[in-house]
Amino acid sequence: MGKTIIIVEDEDNIRRNYCDMLRRHGYQASGIATRAAAVQAFQQPLPDLVILDIALQDDADAGFELCRLLRNRSDSLPILFLTARDSDIDAVSGLRLGADDYLTKDISLVHLMARISALFRRVDALQNNVSDTAQINNGPLSLNSDQMTVSWNHREIDLTLTEFWLVHSLAKRPGHVRSREQLMEDANIYVDAATISTHIRRIRNKFLKNDAGFDAIEAIYGLGYRWLPHHGSS
Repeated sequence: MGKTIIIVEDEDNIRRNYCDMLRRHGYQASGIATRAAAVQAFQQPLPDLVILDIALQDDADAGFELCRLLRNRSDSLPILFLTARDSDIDAVSGLRLGADDYLTKDISLVHLMARISALFRRVDALQNNVSDTAQINNGPLSLNSDQMTVSWNHREIDLTLTEFWLVHSLAKRPGHVRSREQLMEDANIYVDAATISTHIRRIRNKFLKNDAGFDAIEAIYGLGYRWLPHHGSS
């Protein structure tokens, strides 16, 4: 059976068109038009991926609230915003809430399908990774890419898929600067520099909630970021 996708979109024609396209590519797709119906649907077992519009009917920020609800239910569920709103503020807001990708509706269908496929490849990689970097230990950091777990000082850090791959990219090469382009390649995302910075800031904040002295991720001006080896309290 194909992977399940729910798309939350209030415009009937757009919702039907996206569902038809996803089904043609082998996915089990269903559409939801309202925030209330989505909330009810998400009380059931979650799908494999969710696509959210931001504005639903008269609720200008319904998608943001649904993203928050979903992320509270699952740290690993792939969430993708697909919206007509193209402002940097909206994109940053969506990513800060834990979305894995933020796309605007002028994206081509081919590009959209590629981004969906990339998200699923990342899930599969996390489930099937048997490389020698499956387990990374670096001072207080413990990362396991088989189980998709990250802990700091023996306390688990809840990360989205994108955040997990960014930490993995940095931590597997401690002390080495990773450019934004390298981070994007490792995380299988294609975004601008500001969006990478937003992801890194969100990751830092999650570690800081665990350890107020956390500063293992260093920004190297004009180059990128690096993970400081054996850094932090034990």
